[in-house]
Parts: sequence; structure tokens; C-alpha cells
Amino acid sequence: MTNNYNTVLYTGVTNDLQRRIYEHKSKLIEGFTKKYNITKLVYYEIYEDAYTAISREKQIKGGSRQKKIDLVNSLNPGWKDLYEEF
Repeated sequence: MTNNYNTVLYTGVTNDLQRRIYEHKSKLIEGFTKKYNITKLVYYEIYEDAYTAISREKQIKGGSRQKKIDLVNSLNPGWKDLYEEF
């Protein structure tokens, strides 16, 4: 996820993506996403089990900012808000 200016990146894991994005957009969650106005879903991956999802989250979080930018650009070069797909 990112803000409207695509300047801040946030990576997280959830078992209900639609609910979680709604919570971020509505500013229902205190913390990083609320503080930095993180409201735009620009990339996501879906996994069948929590262990694999958490492992992937750690891998993404451990990467450089440029690797995260490249990941988003690979599937969403316009950085459009993918929440509308739901």
C-alpha cells in the first residue's frame, strides 16, 4: 500500500484483504498507515496458507525500497488503486 503521492510504502498480511483495506482507507487502525495516510492498494499477492503469506511478507519487507517499487511496477506500472477490483 501507499499514500496518494506514492512516497510511502507499507507491506502487511491479512486473512481478509477487502476488510483490511477498508479499515486503512477509513482510518480505523491506529499506527503507521493512519499516520502516513496509507490508503491506496497498489500491489497484492494471495496465498492459500498463512505460513507462506507471512514468509512472503517478511521477504518483501526485507528487500530494498527499490525492489518494492520494481515489484509494484511489474504488475501495476500506473500505481492505480486496486481496491476497486474488489
